[in-house]
Amino acid sequence: MTWNELFKQLLEALLNFLPNLIASIVIFLAMLFLAAWLAKIVHNALHQRDVRRELVTLSSRIVRWSTIIFGVLWALQVIGFNISAFIAGLGVTGLVIGFALQDISKNFTAGALLMVQEPFSLGDYISVSGKEGEVIDVHMRATELLSPDGLQVLIPNADVFSSAIINYSRTERRRVSLSIGVSYDSDLQKVTETTLQAIRAVPGLLNDPEPVLFFHHFGESSIDFTIRYWFDTAESNYFSAQDIGVKAIKQAFARENIEIPFPIRTVLMSGTV
Repeated sequence: MTWNELFKQLLEALLNFLPNLIASIVIFLAMLFLAAWLAKIVHNALHQRDVRRELVTLSSRIVRWSTIIFGVLWALQVIGFNISAFIAGLGVTGLVIGFALQDISKNFTAGALLMVQEPFSLGDYISVSGKEGEVIDVHMRATELLSPDGLQVLIPNADVFSSAIINYSRTERRRVSLSIGVSYDSDLQKVTETTLQAIRAVPGLLNDPEPVLFFHHFGESSIDFTIRYWFDTAESNYFSAQDIGVKAIKQAFARENIEIPFPIRTVLMSGTV
């Protein structure tokens, strides 16, 4: 066979294959557009029905990726790719692929379960795996938090799913515990009444359960006590309730001449001749 004949055969094969290739590309691009359109429709429809944001996100992503995968398989079939053989071959190579992608699949599954079980919602402030912050999004691989100092924190979904999660945003009430010391010559009954009255300045302070104050330790230079009080998280946050409580108690003690003593240590020195 001469080079001219070989070139003609290749050119003929290319011309025969070109329509299928163009059709395959058109199908793939169309399915990409359709995937985005369907995902948007699902998102808007579920959003109008007041479905939880996590389930809305999960459903739209499933629709989008399912459509894209269908489009890829359809495009491959148009250009003559044997889809049946490919699917059958997945049974042989499935273990290898599964082992290679086990981290991705594990995190994807954990992310889907987190969205369904909803231990937290987008915008909640949580603590998990030693990190804390506001939940920004749950991606296919990781949960994104925004830390109090403005840092982006990505935690693998599998770690989030298998760890203890503290959700501060779903707590309707929280307790503040303050430890304070007063001088030994203080009137402890007066200290009790002054402290309990001072914390009334805390926004959202709850009377049920009522604030509790108890003395518990004879320190080196003070009698130590602890005041515990609960507040409504809808009216104040933990740091504000703690800050206002400390300031109010300090001002009340100054007004009533109740001393919060500095640590005192007596040193005896013997002179040498």
